[in-house]
Amino acid sequence: MAWVQAGAGGYEVALDAEGKVICRNAAGRLLKAVPPKLGDDPVVTGLRQLTEWLTAHRAGCLADVERWMVRSLPVPAAVVTAVWADEAWQEVLRDLVVTGADGEVAGFLRGADPERGLGLVDLDGDTVRLTAAEIRIPHPVLLDDLDDLREFAVELGVDQQVQQLYREVWHRPPGQDLTATSVDTYAGGRYKELRELLGRCARLGYRVRGGCAVVPVVEDGRQLEARLWVGDYYEYDACETGSLSWTGTDGKTLPVGEVGPVAWSEGMRMAAGLYAGRTIEGEETA
Repeated sequence: MAWVQAGAGGYEVALDAEGKVICRNAAGRLLKAVPPKLGDDPVVTGLRQLTEWLTAHRAGCLADVERWMVRSLPVPAAVVTAVWADEAWQEVLRDLVVTGADGEVAGFLRGADPERGLGLVDLDGDTVRLTAAEIRIPHPVLLDDLDDLREFAVELGVDQQVQQLYREVWHRPPGQDLTATSVDTYAGGRYKELRELLGRCARLGYRVRGGCAVVPVVEDGRQLEARLWVGDYYEYDACETGSLSWTGTDGKTLPVGEVGPVAWSEGMRMAAGLYAGRTIEGEETA
């Protein structure tokens, strides 16, 4: 922790491990709060701005890595190596399950070195090196041995910042009508007011466009969008979740038989999350 002088009177300020600005007096005693007279001091202001930037930076790292996973994007190993020294990137990338270009699980990511490649813990518990030019961070619905990986992760004490192993997944059920253009599993979730449903969309990270909550997915190089009807009424009107469907880049609705496993899982995850917040008689909206 680096202490920096702020204002007159021998005060010093620093950032603690949680990114909070702390202050001590000339005698070295840690104060409960930064004195009001230091509130506008350039050093204090700078530290607070740094905290805000670090928070936004970490959120950006988290969003980028989740996008790589959800959109099935190949990631150059050189990129992982280049950003590993950044604590925010390292925290987000550490312990993710990665595969090579062939899709075979390589192990849990534990390190990155420009000369030695990526350091992993493989499924035998051994430390290995991966020198492939590209890796993938697979969506959990694509992992055949997901339950085994989850058990192994517990043994290793894995703590993933990006929801990968413990992300909820949905598989298309046997007997599903592949010609259908919508799914009604989570339709009919009633809300007292549309603004409550829109608020839940925002909290869960889903954009709303044209009366639908949407989540974009890129799968096998193909861009799809899952859409769940939420309504375009007056914000204080009652509403309910509608059917879930998927569209291509041309906006045309696709039969579910053309929807891949990642797009299916992410669409159902969105629908289930919004349905879960419905108004239940005698209860407040979740």
